Amino acid sequence: MITGKNYIGNQLSANGNKTYTTFNPQTNQENKVVFTEATSEEIDQAVLLATEAFASFRNTSKEQKAAFLNAIADEILALGDELLETYCSESGLPQGRAMGERGRTMGQLRSFAELVLEGSWVEASIDTAQPDRAPMPKPDVRKMNIPLGPVVVFGASNFPLAYSTAGGDTAAALAAGCPVLVKSHPMHAGTGELISSAIIKAAKDTGMPNGVFSNLNSSGIEVGQQLVNHPKVKAVGFTGSIRGGRALYDLAAKRPEPIPVFAEMGSVNPVVVLPKALENRAAALAKTYAQSITLGTGQFCTNPGLILGIKGAALTEFINVLASEIVTIDPGCMLHPNILGAYEANKEKAISQEGLTLAAHYQNDVATNFAKQAIATVNGATFLANPQLHQEVFGPYSIVVQCDDANQLEELILQLEGQLTGTVIADDNETANYPGVIAAVQNRVGRIIFNGVPTGVEVCPSMVHGGPYPASTDSRFTAVGVSSIARWVRPFSYQDWPNKLLPLELKNENPLGILRLVNNQKTTDKI
Repeated sequence: MITGKNYIGNQLSANGNKTYTTFNPQTNQENKVVFTEATSEEIDQAVLLATEAFASFRNTSKEQKAAFLNAIADEILALGDELLETYCSESGLPQGRAMGERGRTMGQLRSFAELVLEGSWVEASIDTAQPDRAPMPKPDVRKMNIPLGPVVVFGASNFPLAYSTAGGDTAAALAAGCPVLVKSHPMHAGTGELISSAIIKAAKDTGMPNGVFSNLNSSGIEVGQQLVNHPKVKAVGFTGSIRGGRALYDLAAKRPEPIPVFAEMGSVNPVVVLPKALENRAAALAKTYAQSITLGTGQFCTNPGLILGIKGAALTEFINVLASEIVTIDPGCMLHPNILGAYEANKEKAISQEGLTLAAHYQNDVATNFAKQAIATVNGATFLANPQLHQEVFGPYSIVVQCDDANQLEELILQLEGQLTGTVIADDNETANYPGVIAAVQNRVGRIIFNGVPTGVEVCPSMVHGGPYPASTDSRFTAVGVSSIARWVRPFSYQDWPNKLLPLELKNENPLGILRLVNNQKTTDKI
């Protein structure tokens, strides 16, 4: 049952006077449950509990931690239809999407359970002593990753499950040994509370310390600001807009003790369509991209918002087919009236720019909170001269840029801001003729796709979901897959410590049987 209260550790609390409700964009009505925003005192209490919990949680055995993560997944599934119905009522998304995202969320938790159970993620490195080395003896130095401390995770508007309360950031932080404080997203506070109840139950059932998880309601920015400014918070995870992510990044940098903010802030995901591919399959590619642009009503951070090609009859055919196909697709509901309003405003701002031509715009009447998809086109010189055209329009919109030649195409890509993904559409061996273009794409993105679409992010160890700023605040890290655990740890060295005092991961006996780097050799052997 949804109460509208905050989880301060394992206790429900609602001491504040500021309340709000969520909104059902499909029915265009407010949902019934009233949520109470966390007070400053409740925020302090949650952070102090997290700090106390960190003292023991950081040393939890890998078996206990894996059991905790698996139990969260089990409890999420046990929420049953109530979770799915709440998800749909707060997002306007269909039940199939809810079930898919629930499965992804559970899969992420289980993958981190497997990671911590195996144990090698700590990247243990050992350089044994050489007391007889001349002219100076060499000390015994041993290194491993250790958790940072309490982590604040901000829920994402477009993924109420996979990028929110028990999403990738939370799963990775808990796997690392960091307690988590979630700043619940106001658009899906009910979904967040249900997931929080599952985490709290899993924590109790597996013996985790009180404070290992808290969920704080917030209708605006104040709760998030207080959390980021709290001196006992050690890191932040965020998925959302450039404006929001940058504000948190700047706030964290101004603290007396600056802390890292790992923000994934969106992307236009450029798609480069090379000439031979267009000549041979322009119509088929256009149909594929009409579907990709409108998938989920364009509300993915990997939506293909920019398509780049070289002028010619084949590119013209592609634009014409794309324009005709996209208006045959039924419009979809957006997550919230505010998101629809931002989409319409940003779309109108884009298509009003001088030199841009509107190739297609859905003209029929649509239901309330449904978005009208659009395709625009512009020449390369105009695009290069107008940075406004480079910005993301979050929703079912894309712009096709017609470049004069390969040199202009390369110049255009190099002038783009950092992106999550880049896609290259090419025929066999065609990329060999465009090395500069391919290199330019690689320089601006975190993931490059060949002959596919950017929509869809596979959760696996090799996935990079991040990229040069402003796609993310630190391009060295991914927000998806088990490698994302690296955001919530720091390397730590022990020098000349007695073997009996070392953590299990660094003991001579290697009691955990993990893979370690010993004197520059990877091995699971004892020393």
